[in-house]
Amino acid sequence: MAAPALADLRVGDIVAEESFPLTRDSLVRYAGASGDFNPIHYRDDVARAVGLPGVLAHGMLTMGFAVQPVVDWAGDPGRIADYQVRFTRPVVVDPELGAVVSVVAKVGQLDAEAGVARIDLTVKVGEETVLGKAQVRVSLD
Repeated sequence: MAAPALADLRVGDIVAEESFPLTRDSLVRYAGASGDFNPIHYRDDVARAVGLPGVLAHGMLTMGFAVQPVVDWAGDPGRIADYQVRFTRPVVVDPELGAVVSVVAKVGQLDAEAGVARIDLTVKVGEETVLGKAQVRVSLD
């Protein structure tokens, strides 16, 4: 896939949209891959004992899901110059229903001189935003 051209973009353009279903199995697999075996990611009793509403997805897993549509759109992970988020709300993963993380990636700013597009991410579970000020700087030209 060829990288998009900066000149073809306008502020406000949606460049990618994707949804990522999460299950408790997803969390266990991520724990194994990442080495993060904190029991709040797989045991409801432990999560509730520390004041959480239930088992939570790993923050880094959520952050990784959120940037993937932009990486796919850019055509090369090396084009990602910077990626920042604020964790605003935990992703609770129901034992039966799981959770679905929805991502909309929209052009927030264009810097023709630097050849960089700032892509703003809206990351939600249901109607609740789970990542705030999620921004990806993508080198395009």
